[in-house]
Amino acid sequence: MAQATNTILMIRPVHFRMNEQTAVNNYFQEDLNLKNAEINKKAQQEFDDFVQVLRSNGVNVIVESDDELLDTPDSIFPNNWVSFHENGDVAVYPMFAENRRKERREEVFMTLEREGFKIENIIDYSSAEDEGLFLEGTGSLVLDRENKIAYCALSPRADEDLFIEFCEDFDYFPVVFTAYQTADNQRLPIYHTNVMMCIGSKIAVICLDSIDNKKERKQVLQHLKNTGKTIIAITESQMHQFAGNMLQLKGLNNQDLLVMSKSAHDSLTQEQKTTIEQHCKIVSSSLETIETCGGGSARCMMAEVFLPKS
Repeated sequence: MAQATNTILMIRPVHFRMNEQTAVNNYFQEDLNLKNAEINKKAQQEFDDFVQVLRSNGVNVIVESDDELLDTPDSIFPNNWVSFHENGDVAVYPMFAENRRKERREEVFMTLEREGFKIENIIDYSSAEDEGLFLEGTGSLVLDRENKIAYCALSPRADEDLFIEFCEDFDYFPVVFTAYQTADNQRLPIYHTNVMMCIGSKIAVICLDSIDNKKERKQVLQHLKNTGKTIIAITESQMHQFAGNMLQLKGLNNQDLLVMSKSAHDSLTQEQKTTIEQHCKIVSSSLETIETCGGGSARCMMAEVFLPKS
C-alpha cells in the first residue's frame, strides 16, 4: 500500500461562505466582515492559485466544479464525504451538517471514470445520518495506509462504532482517542482528526498537547513510534494556523511533497521545517479566506485518488 498518491480530486466552489451549520462545533471558523459574493470570489482565487501550485509541482489535479443549483458552502472540502482506495473501493460518509449532504454527487464518480479510473464497489455509510451518527471521511480518519492503521479523534462528527465498522470493512487497525482545543475558555473536542495530525510515509505531524488523556496520548505516540515515523510535535497555536492539516503527495519524478497552507508553513519553526525537508519538499499556498470562513485548510481540499486505472 502506498501512503501517497500523485492524483487528487478537488471541487471548485461556486457558493463558498461561512457555513452556519458547521460553525456550531468547528471552532476554527470565523466570520469575515465581507459580503458572501466577495468571500466566494476570494476563495475561488485562492483555489485556482492552489491548483496551479500543485500542478506546477507535478501533482495530477482533477477539478470538478460545484453545482450552481446546490447551496453547498463547504463543497470545497470533498475529503469529508468520500475516500478512494487502491482496490477500487469508494467509501461514502455520513455528514453532520444537513447542507453538506448535498455534496455527495454521482457526477464526481463519472468524472473519475472518464479520467480512466476504475470504481469496483461503493461502500455507503451515509444512512447512519438517520440515527444521528457521523464519520466525516478523511477529516475524521487519518490513515496510515502502509501500516493499515487508522487514527480517529472522537467528536460529534466522528462516531466510535462507525469508525470501528470502517476499520473492519477496510481492514485497518483502529486507534481511538479524543483531542481537545481551548475555545470559549473551555476544553472542547476538535471537530476533525486531520486538523491535529498528519501522517506521511516517514513523518507524523501531530499536536500531542491536544490529547489531554495521558494514557491515550501515550498510546497514539507508541503506534507512531512503532511504525518508524519521525514525530514533529506542533503546539496548539500552530495547530490553529492549520499546521496539522497537511497532506503528503507524489510530485514530479515521484518526489515526496508535503502540502500545506501558507499560514501553516509560516507557523513552523526552522527546526520543524528542516526535519520535514529531510523527507519531503514543502509546498504551500495562501488559503486565508478559505481557512477563516471554512475552518479547514489544504488537506481538507484534497480527496486523494488511489483507485486502479481501468
